[in-house]
Amino acid sequence: MSTLQRARCQAKAHPLAMDAVLAAGVLVCMVAGSFVEPRHRDSVSWALRTPDPLSLVLITLGAAALVFRRRAPMTVLALTGAVSVIESVTGDPRAPVAMSAVIALYTVASTTDRPTTWRVGLLTMTVLTGSAMAAGSLPWYAQENLAIFAWTGIGATAGDAVRSRRAFVQAIRERAERAERTREEEARRRVAEERLRIARDLHDVVAHHIALVNVQAGVAAHVMDKRPDQAKEALAHVREASRSALNELRATVGLLRQSGDPEAPTEPAPGLDRLDELTGTFRNAGLHIEVARADQGTALPAAVDLAAYRIIQEALTNVQKHAGPQAKAEVSVVRVGPNIEITVLDDGSGEDEDPDSGGGHGLLGMRERVTALRGTLTTGPRYGGGFRVHAILPVKNRTPGEDPV
Repeated sequence: MSTLQRARCQAKAHPLAMDAVLAAGVLVCMVAGSFVEPRHRDSVSWALRTPDPLSLVLITLGAAALVFRRRAPMTVLALTGAVSVIESVTGDPRAPVAMSAVIALYTVASTTDRPTTWRVGLLTMTVLTGSAMAAGSLPWYAQENLAIFAWTGIGATAGDAVRSRRAFVQAIRERAERAERTREEEARRRVAEERLRIARDLHDVVAHHIALVNVQAGVAAHVMDKRPDQAKEALAHVREASRSALNELRATVGLLRQSGDPEAPTEPAPGLDRLDELTGTFRNAGLHIEVARADQGTALPAAVDLAAYRIIQEALTNVQKHAGPQAKAEVSVVRVGPNIEITVLDDGSGEDEDPDSGGGHGLLGMRERVTALRGTLTTGPRYGGGFRVHAILPVKNRTPGEDPV
């Protein structure tokens, strides 16, 4: 830290002490000036003189008042202005008491607004200069009288300039801090969105494959003694489902790696092109599924394609878990105008038919995916038994601030 910066820090930490030092310096200057008498005859010269005791008292009062210039600037200006007027009227020769009034006027101008500075500055200049010209011992056109007018004007102007610069610097600092807060809030928002997206993917992957493993393991345990061939087939499905779960978990967790990690996944996210593979895993687990597609080969954006796949995956997982062993499911994918509609129905009659009753996050994850794409999701029991999941996703992925066409 430089000497100037250290001095500024000390001044901010101890303002009263710094004002006392300033008052002492002004006192020395005014006392020294009171012992000097200018001569204006043939040439400019200086001579020593003895100041009046009253002048020394007024000098001391004016300098002492400057110690409190930050705490009560208006009061200090009034006091220093009063002693300056008294000195202008009674002093002969005159002592430079007005120096304290100039410092006080500078303080007022640097701590108030511009209209107040104009009013107080004009009043101070008028009173000090007018009293010196009208009632002083010197002619009204004397240079000392004009000097009072000039120095009070300089004090007010300098204080206003300092106040303006301080306000400008403060505005820049606040703007920079506001921009920094905005960047931090945006970064936190993006991190939260990414964490939520990864959590949804992990839930979908784990819930789907673990449900299949659970069903196939139950089948294998049930037929192990009587039909070992069917048990082996069920265990093969368990192995295949667990392998798929591990692969998808590896791909999802790999998103948390650093961008430069050579082991980061490169496998594309699943979409509706893998719908047959998805329904095949459920059929292997014993669930009867019918699929109807009328999307006419529509090329979907990656986010919409992934959301459609995950919605069907989660809906079928819920059917497998909640609808009962004899349930049948129907999946339809239909292109309707600018949207694609996903519908999953089942006729289950299980005791725990409502997926929300288990306290899971499947339907919540579906809703979050659909909301993020500006779509709509409807879920609920069907009349006569079963459950219905219906999602409408826009084919054109819109941003949150864009109005639909």
